Parts: sequence; C-alpha cells; structure tokens
Amino acid sequence: MEKSAKIYIAGHTGLVGSAILRSLKAQGYSRFLLRTIDELDLTKQSLVEGLMQDEKPDFVFLAAAKVGGIHANDTYPAEFIYINLQIQTNIIHSAYKSGVKKLCFLGSSCIYPKFAAQPINEESLLDGKLEPTNEPYAIAKIAGIKMCQAYNRQYRTDYISVMPTNLYGLYDNFDLKSSHVLPALIRKFIEARKDEAPSVTVWGTGKPRREFLFVDDLADACIFLMNNYSGSEIVNIGVGKDVSILELANIIKEEVEYKGEIIFDSTKPDGTPQKLLDVSKINKLGWTAKTPLREGIRKTIQWYLENK
Repeated sequence: MEKSAKIYIAGHTGLVGSAILRSLKAQGYSRFLLRTIDELDLTKQSLVEGLMQDEKPDFVFLAAAKVGGIHANDTYPAEFIYINLQIQTNIIHSAYKSGVKKLCFLGSSCIYPKFAAQPINEESLLDGKLEPTNEPYAIAKIAGIKMCQAYNRQYRTDYISVMPTNLYGLYDNFDLKSSHVLPALIRKFIEARKDEAPSVTVWGTGKPRREFLFVDDLADACIFLMNNYSGSEIVNIGVGKDVSILELANIIKEEVEYKGEIIFDSTKPDGTPQKLLDVSKINKLGWTAKTPLREGIRKTIQWYLENK
C-alpha cells in the first residue's frame, strides 16, 4: 500500500477498526475514507455502492461487523447472521464494482469446527460441525471468506481473508450482556473492587482454554499482510499459546488488585473446549505477535479506567 493511497476502514470506531486506523496513522498513512454507523448504514446496498463509486478507495479493511460473546450470539442469532451477511456482501461486491486494488476481510476463529484438532490450522475450515452458540455468526463469516475466494477466482481480484483469534484491547465492548469474556471480566473485577463485593461470578467451569491477541497486534498483522501477502488461502492471526478461563480470571484479578473470591457458575455454557490457532503460516511470512497477555490486559484496564 502506497503511503498516498486512499484507504477505507469499514468499522473504524470499533475495537478492530480503530486499532487499524491507529496503526496506519503511526506508519505514515494519511488518506482515509471513514463513515460512522450514523453516517452510513452498511446493510443498505445502494448506500454502500454509492459511497464506493463516489470515493473510489484504493484499499479496503472490512472490519465492520456485529460481534458479541456467548450470551449475545445465543440470544440474537438472527441479527448475527443477517447483519453480517449484509455488511460483507455489500462491501465486497461494491469494492469489485468500484475497482478497489486490494481488500482485507476480517473473519473470526469461530469459523472452525468445535472439535478441530489443536492447534487449529487453516485447512480445518469446513472439516466438522460448528459450536452451536455462535453458528449463525460463523456461517456469515465463512460466507465472506468464500465470497472473497470466488471473486478472486472469477474476477481476478486481490481479496485476502484473515482469521484472528480472540481479541481484546482499547475501545473494546465492556457491556456485560454482549461483550466477550476478557473485557467482561475486567469490568466485573473493577466493579467488585469498587463495591467491595466478596466474590465475582464467572460463567462456566473455568476449564475452556482460549488464545487472546491484543488488538493493536492484529492491526499490525493486517497491514503487514496487505503489504506482503496475496492469495485466496485464509491466514490465521494469533499468539500461538492459550490460557484457561480460570487462569485468565486470576490474571485480571491480580492486575485489578481485587481481593475477593472467584466463583464459577457451571450451569452456564462453556462454549468450545479449546480454541488455539496454528500461526505457523503467518510466522513464516515474517510476522509474530509482540504484546504479552498480562501487558495487554494492563493496557486495557488502564484504558477502561480512563474512559469508562
């Protein structure tokens, strides 16, 4: 990507999009096409096509999506499949029609089978049944991958698809009804410390293992791939190691300096038993994650305290 290129970041106010924007600015890029959700409804095809035809961006980062944790996915499955299909279909097709040079589609590690061999490599896609609680979201993301591959094959476009592991960081969603596990735990422990609560309740058994990637590292990886990778094969982005939810809860408890007890509610769902990505492909391309988990959690806690 040339430094003078016009870059459209769909979803620039969210967790991923804001990190991509920060990273691009830090690397010397300055021409951006940005629209908030109030300025542009990405589920409306005519509006998206109008923007792309009028503005003619050179590169696109498709980071806009409806996202959430187990509770949100399980409660609003229709919204998760409908909204995500609409957003990505409109942007990918409009990118083709307006002559975008290259597009980066942000998928998710939940696209992989629930019981995929660990660590999960890119070839595991569509090799087994999905986790039921987030299947509609995963199906939408798989459709986005297949759409990019189809356009590359038929129209000779240059659309890449990346699969991040579980993300966290600045501008995360800390709403307890719709957030992912890490930001939810940060909020729970901070509020429990403030209220001097004797305990914090965590969903599930604490046994599932998850890999967590600081979102600024993801942004760096996406820009790296836009400059160094072309191909229809998907690319995992992660750190290559995981922790149990119990271990995660204890790290956050220590960083928040909460002194109470952790109680696990085993009546609530655990989700996938383990989700660790095989990141050998992106490592061989020349990129590795830089931010240790505890350091990233510390930065996220600091941002939360200053902004929430």
